[in-house]
Amino acid sequence: MKLIDRNQYLDKLINVIGTPDIKVIIGVRRSGKSKLLEAFKDYVEAEISDCNIVHINFNLLEYDHLLEYRALYDYVNAQYVKGKHNFILIDEVQMCKDFEKAINGLHAMEKFDIYITGSNAFLLSSDLATLFTGRTFEIKVFPFSFSEYMQYFGYRDKYTAMDKYMMEGGMSGSYLYKEQESKYDYIADVFDTLIVRDIRKKYKIRNIQLMERLVDFLMDNISNLTSARNIANTFGVFKEKVNHVTISSYMQYLCNAFAFYKIRRYDIKGKKYLSSNDKYYLCDHTFRYAKLGTKNMDYGRILENIVAIELLRRGYEVYVGVLYKKEIDFVAIKRNEKIYIQVSDNINDEKTFKREVSPLLQIRDAYPKMIVARTRHDEYQYEGIRIVDIADWLLDYQKL
Repeated sequence: MKLIDRNQYLDKLINVIGTPDIKVIIGVRRSGKSKLLEAFKDYVEAEISDCNIVHINFNLLEYDHLLEYRALYDYVNAQYVKGKHNFILIDEVQMCKDFEKAINGLHAMEKFDIYITGSNAFLLSSDLATLFTGRTFEIKVFPFSFSEYMQYFGYRDKYTAMDKYMMEGGMSGSYLYKEQESKYDYIADVFDTLIVRDIRKKYKIRNIQLMERLVDFLMDNISNLTSARNIANTFGVFKEKVNHVTISSYMQYLCNAFAFYKIRRYDIKGKKYLSSNDKYYLCDHTFRYAKLGTKNMDYGRILENIVAIELLRRGYEVYVGVLYKKEIDFVAIKRNEKIYIQVSDNINDEKTFKREVSPLLQIRDAYPKMIVARTRHDEYQYEGIRIVDIADWLLDYQKL
């Protein structure tokens, strides 16, 4: 498989070399965590002359004898070389029974620089503080961005590439297949494995049919405000006995596994977060095509999903803005920075343009405001609001 440099992630790992943290690479299944760890290993071997690397990949049968924590601990400890910078790189660490005991023991020795990846359902952000007694540093890996997609295929025409990216997405494993249907079969299999194997195993879910119904509902309602209670009521119309508490738990499991990301609402005027009704976005928009088909493309929602994930990829806190009962698609916050963003497929129609620009014009603060759309034109301004083509915005980090 063709590989590309994913420097935005690799640089994060490089910058924490030598810190006492346990470095944890997390993200949705098949997003490139293992390849990132291999790229990091290559960097260390090339740049650190006194390194000693203990690399264990539990996907390989040769490490089956280490699938118990004491065996793992003893093996790694025996590989220590005094006077060298000792690195531990462990891929799919959750496959080792009671792995946290081994990692905590090795970390307590203060002799190793530790880097691990794991299945998204078994190595959660919410669990790290409980699993590991030492401080952890997370590197969150996402599927390929649009810029990585262009780099992978060597596209020069950004508009053509954008049209293709909307159909093919960022799950790079699917790029090996020539037929679009085969690509979607691969993507659907990744998602089904994530749900049926990972989430079911971790949370001992019995009602798989309900989980699948919930997934279809969330995919079909990307960018719509929703809540567990509303979903339970909707399912109740079809005479399904569903408890909203169960639905809420299942939604949380899906977010824990990085299948979906929950985006809360933010009251712009009151400057407070709202607790009722959230939006859910897929980690990669093509999961929707793979599971529900492509008859109802709804490009506006797909573009909104792409922007939401890109903002998260760039490290922003992302919220849905609410102002005077009107909605701003995204309020992106990073430290003292704040940006208001509307997303649209096509703003050539005057009525559509006014609908998108109207909420932004009502915001009275001085933070930047923009509309991201498929304009296929250079950036321009309208009453202080920047109008940016989505391909340009996705390719240029300075557009924010």
